This record gives sequence, structure tokens and C-alpha cells, in this order.
Amino acid sequence: MLMYQGRAIMDLKDHIRDIPDFPKPGIRFYDISTLLRHADAWQVASGRLANIVRAYQPDLLAGIESRGFLLAAPLALKLGCGFVMLRKRGKLPGATIGLNYALEYGTDRIEIQADAIIPGQRVVVVDDLLATGGTMEAGISLLRDVGADVRGAVALIELTFLGGRQRLSVPFESLVSYDD
Repeated sequence: MLMYQGRAIMDLKDHIRDIPDFPKPGIRFYDISTLLRHADAWQVASGRLANIVRAYQPDLLAGIESRGFLLAAPLALKLGCGFVMLRKRGKLPGATIGLNYALEYGTDRIEIQADAIIPGQRVVVVDDLLATGGTMEAGISLLRDVGADVRGAVALIELTFLGGRQRLSVPFESLVSYDD
């Protein structure tokens, strides 16, 4: 149990399941489904994320597919702002604008609906986890390409040992970090 000013506070790590060798040997997967199904932990995590995001005064939250949607959509509702999706190629209806980006093991593409952003709107990018930072930085770049004023980025979990934060061109905060 963590303590703050003599009071016990919830340690969100107690509600995140660690699964070794998933999806392949040598990878450690941090499963947030255990947090999401625990009502108190989910409320605490949502409240803490809201406190971080509120400071950026966003008009919109941009969730990164797919677990970023689970955090960003309810958080946008809580904060009274809109929500837009950053998705993989071919998943959004209508006209889209995309950006190809490099991953440590190849390339990928992220897209947004062409009419999702009004130029100048203040946006915060939300995902469940920051690892190497490639996808989040691509999302930030894509949002800027369509005219967004990207104020910051947040994630529930940060894998600090992978250095993803250093790739980001906006302020970044996470609720939980793992150092190995």
C-alpha cells in the first residue's frame, strides 16, 4: 500500500496483471483488463488521468487503437470534451488522412477521419501504454498534420526502460511505470 501524507492510497500496479512470454517468448505483457474490471481501481485510475489531462484544457482527446479507446472515451465524457479515434489502416469509414511510420520490427500506418479535427483544436493523445513511443509520436504528428494543437500525451502505463518518452515532442505523463 502506498502512503501520501499519512493516508493510504491505491497502488494501481496491484490491479495490473503481469503476463510473461505474451504474445511471444521474451515479451512481458501488462494486462489492464484486471484493472478495468475492478470498479474502485478503474474509478481511481480515471480520476487520476482526468486530473492530469484537465490541466491541458483539451477540446478533444485522441485515443490510439484499441486500448487507448477504453481510456480516452470515458475520460472525454468525464471532462466534457470530444473524442476522436486514431486507428490502423482501413478501419475508419469515410475519407481519412494517414501517416506511415517505422516500428522496431517494420512499418505501420495510423489514420484519422479527414473531418475529425477543426484546425486549432486543443488535443491530448491517450493510450494504455507507452513503450518505444513510435505509435504515440506518429499519432502526435498525424494530429498536427490535420491542424490540431497537440498539448500533451498520457498513458496508464509507461515502460521507462524502452525510452519512449524521449521520442515525444509534447509533455507526457503516466500513472504507472515499470523499469524492467
